[in-house]
Amino acid sequence: MNKFILKYLVLLICLLVLGTMLYDIGFSQKAHILVLIHQLYFACLLAIIVAVPVRHIIHSGNLRKMRIWIIDLVLWFFYIYLIFRIDFSELSKGNVLHGIHGKIWLFLAFFISLLRELSVMKLDWRYKHTNPAAIFVISFTLLIFGGTLLLTLPRATFTGISFIDALFTSTSAVCVTGLIVVDTGTYFTFFGQLIILVLFQLGGIGIMTFTSFFSYFFMGGSSYKNLIMLGNLTNEKKISEVIGTLKKILFFTFLIEFAGVLLIYINIRSGYAMNQPETVFFSIFHAVSAFCNAGFATVSDSFYHIDFRYNYFLHVTIACVFIIGGLGFPVIINVYTWLKHLLINGYLSLFRIRRIRYRAQVFSLNSKLVIYTTLILLFVGTLVFYLTEYNNTLSDHQGLGKLIAAFFSAATPRTAGFNMVDTGAIRIPTLMFIILLMWIGASPASTGGGIKTSTLALALLNVISLARGRDKVELYRRQIHDASLRRAFAFMFLSLIIIGFVISLLFITEPDKFATDIIFEVFSAFSTVGLSRGITGDLSDAGKYIIVFTMFIGRVGALTILVAVIKKSTGKFIQYPSEGILIN
Repeated sequence: MNKFILKYLVLLICLLVLGTMLYDIGFSQKAHILVLIHQLYFACLLAIIVAVPVRHIIHSGNLRKMRIWIIDLVLWFFYIYLIFRIDFSELSKGNVLHGIHGKIWLFLAFFISLLRELSVMKLDWRYKHTNPAAIFVISFTLLIFGGTLLLTLPRATFTGISFIDALFTSTSAVCVTGLIVVDTGTYFTFFGQLIILVLFQLGGIGIMTFTSFFSYFFMGGSSYKNLIMLGNLTNEKKISEVIGTLKKILFFTFLIEFAGVLLIYINIRSGYAMNQPETVFFSIFHAVSAFCNAGFATVSDSFYHIDFRYNYFLHVTIACVFIIGGLGFPVIINVYTWLKHLLINGYLSLFRIRRIRYRAQVFSLNSKLVIYTTLILLFVGTLVFYLTEYNNTLSDHQGLGKLIAAFFSAATPRTAGFNMVDTGAIRIPTLMFIILLMWIGASPASTGGGIKTSTLALALLNVISLARGRDKVELYRRQIHDASLRRAFAFMFLSLIIIGFVISLLFITEPDKFATDIIFEVFSAFSTVGLSRGITGDLSDAGKYIIVFTMFIGRVGALTILVAVIKKSTGKFIQYPSEGILIN
């Protein structure tokens, strides 16, 4: 057999099974079709069991990739185990795996094999024609359209869904926005909700992060070009620490999400009309949605629903998870490093093992700026919401519950998108302040959107510096790089231009909507917040496409798209004379 065909035979089989799985799960099947599908699974299982050892025998000279051999061996034994679990008397009746949980283990085995085959493929990225920004944009685009196709499958919804509504929902999930045109809990089946969960998990962390990690896991290494690309995507400047940063991102993501799942489950395991599987899925869905700042909920009206409106422990849990997710992975990793140093130094000093004469500057300037700005915004936002909505949307709550509701409502506009008060009843002064919070958004390299907290902080520091007559911006005995200031003002300028342009378009396509509702909707979409005053589902098709465009631009970043599209200029070896421009 041709070595090239044998090399990619398992990949082709896995792709065939993937397509069959989607057809099997996504469509209602007649009995005779189901029998053929299950027999195809069995044939593909046998084909992989034969192909894997044959491939390694032919390529036996390549023993350097020992990790791949071990993984293939484990998967091969797992396939053998599945073969022995098949009841051949039931195969003709459409039951492939009799006696275990349906086809879950079979699907899992094929999915892992597919990841293994895709991960070891060598993709030659031509940096002359593309760049990390373009790859980032393309990955989000492909994920959105893939999610759209999955959501249009008949079994994803109870009554079917139009293409534009599926595209809107997929974009909202991938861009971790949370705006919905149909109710997530009642319109989508469990399969559809599972698709949405996967979409905002991949969209929150980034599809490239997942694929790169699996590529490293299966290959045991990565090329220099891939490390450079990953460094740009993960904001890691040191090439030697890119993989370590990638591991930490995934580790802390799943650790925080697991903690959120556990706390939510403990809180709602009794007192609600949900069985055990529904309670587990509710906990997983909302913990992941919170950390990714997605804002999706499986209950109508989010946490304003009467069953959850006064569950303050749940509100605090959700708020803590999405605030941590909005801090950004560099800050989370920096806090972890600081805690590690604190514990180690405390242990060494306590037992007099070593005297700590010098304490390293563990916290970076970026982390300090982000944390202090976040705390100030949370405090000011809670205070403003508490005072302005005390006798309005907070009137349903009493005592400490009123303060928690104010805190939650002040934290959620910064891209979380959950609500525990009636957003449509909020007063205009509070509404304007919420729009400001939505525009600011979360922090850089986080799961949230907006112009980012550091951008706001740098702009304010620059204004103060100019007012004091200084030509440099300084903070904590550090001088802010001019490139950071230029990027901050570029983000602010581009965001206002895009938001103003989209608002003007919606005024044309939605003449029957109130101006405040449209403005609120656009800021929510651009900053990937997900809060709405109830007009999302009533938008025209043209309006929905405009909001889809706005969510995509807001998530990937207008500047990122410009970098991906515009060819990078070559460096100049000359410098022109400088000249001032009259500003004020």
